[in-house]
Amino acid sequence: MKRAFIVAATSFATFAYGLTATATEPLVRFEGGIGVDPVANTGVTNTVKGVPPGGVPWAIQKLKVNIKDDGSISASGEGLVLAATDNIGTRGTIAQVFATLFCGNDAFNSPVADFSVGGNFDIRGMLSAVPPAPCATPRLLIRRADGNHAWFAAGTLVD
Repeated sequence: MKRAFIVAATSFATFAYGLTATATEPLVRFEGGIGVDPVANTGVTNTVKGVPPGGVPWAIQKLKVNIKDDGSISASGEGLVLAATDNIGTRGTIAQVFATLFCGNDAFNSPVADFSVGGNFDIRGMLSAVPPAPCATPRLLIRRADGNHAWFAAGTLVD
């Protein structure tokens, strides 16, 4: 009897794990990114999906973002720093960031994360709502958490 119970419990645990493991699938991924240039070559402000750019140029060394179809997000960035001003090579006065995923014109925001002086951050958690699957024309912006929520970096979409 005891052995039958252990076998049944193990079989159920394996089945339940299989359901959990496949319950969320990747929705979109971004690897690499670009820093903002606040004014495009045409002299027009570089606004994306209605979001204003940071006021000066920024650069980013590494960016990796995974978003699953349940709305969970895992994002890490390294070296997101000012590319101009006396604070060049640092995050300046910005202490926290968040990510925004756009699916078409619909925006989904991540939780806020701390932002190191050297421009590193880790965002973990759930988006403000579950995005549609598939996500039409996905775009990702890394934004300041205070003030005007300007964007500093954009993710490069992985096919």
